[in-house]
Amino acid sequence: MEPSRDNPMARFSAFWWGLGVILLFFVVLFITRLVTENEAPNPLEEAARLKRLEVRAKVDEDQKSNLTSWTLSEDKSTVKANPEAVFSLVGKQLVASKPTPSTDPAQVVPGSPTAEKLAAAPATDTAAVDDLTPPAGTAPDPAVMEKGKQAFLVCSACHGQNGEGNPVIAPPLAGSEWVAGPVSNLIRIQMRGLEGPITVAGKEYTLPAPMAPMGAASSDEDVAAVLTYVRNSFGNSAPPVTPEQVKMLRSEVGKPALKVADLIPVAP
Repeated sequence: MEPSRDNPMARFSAFWWGLGVILLFFVVLFITRLVTENEAPNPLEEAARLKRLEVRAKVDEDQKSNLTSWTLSEDKSTVKANPEAVFSLVGKQLVASKPTPSTDPAQVVPGSPTAEKLAAAPATDTAAVDDLTPPAGTAPDPAVMEKGKQAFLVCSACHGQNGEGNPVIAPPLAGSEWVAGPVSNLIRIQMRGLEGPITVAGKEYTLPAPMAPMGAASSDEDVAAVLTYVRNSFGNSAPPVTPEQVKMLRSEVGKPALKVADLIPVAP
């Protein structure tokens, strides 16, 4: 150690300098706090503080009332009761409820009698649907394209943001002969889903799971918009899809997932 650093007086002096700096810091902090406490409160901050206290008091009062002072009406038609009475009433209603057959194809359980009945139903005339396709070269409505672009955000999770697809999840939409093919194929896939394998642009894709029937819970306008967008994006160019065409194939909802053999063949 250097002689100057080993000097006891130097070390003693440094200790007291450090202690003095610390004490000075606390003195300044104490004086600052005294000054700020003596200042008049900010009117806006004080008003906000009082409002928070008012809201908190009302919430506490309502919660206390809900938990202690509710009663059950004599005819048990309405509930104004404590938690035990509420649970008792709800439980009785659930026990007394009976299942109701679903008439909405979107809610049909696969393999159920209703699903089998739908599967055996006559197929819709796809030729009549495709005959309504606008002529080649018909430009899509910009508003429909924008709507379809927003709806495609869900599709992009599997098919990619640019329709490039994923080799282990979903085939590409860019440059797909199926996209530019008969409109009825696309609408039926939206309504029923699709099982692989399927060949797109000369490459076979085996899907790990069937595509979900995304159009089953969507409106005719939404399905038409997203299909129009796909048919006119990612290098594709095909006539738009109309809501009328989608409506004609709405009866496909609830039927088993399609296979390539169920579709109208397209040229690669």
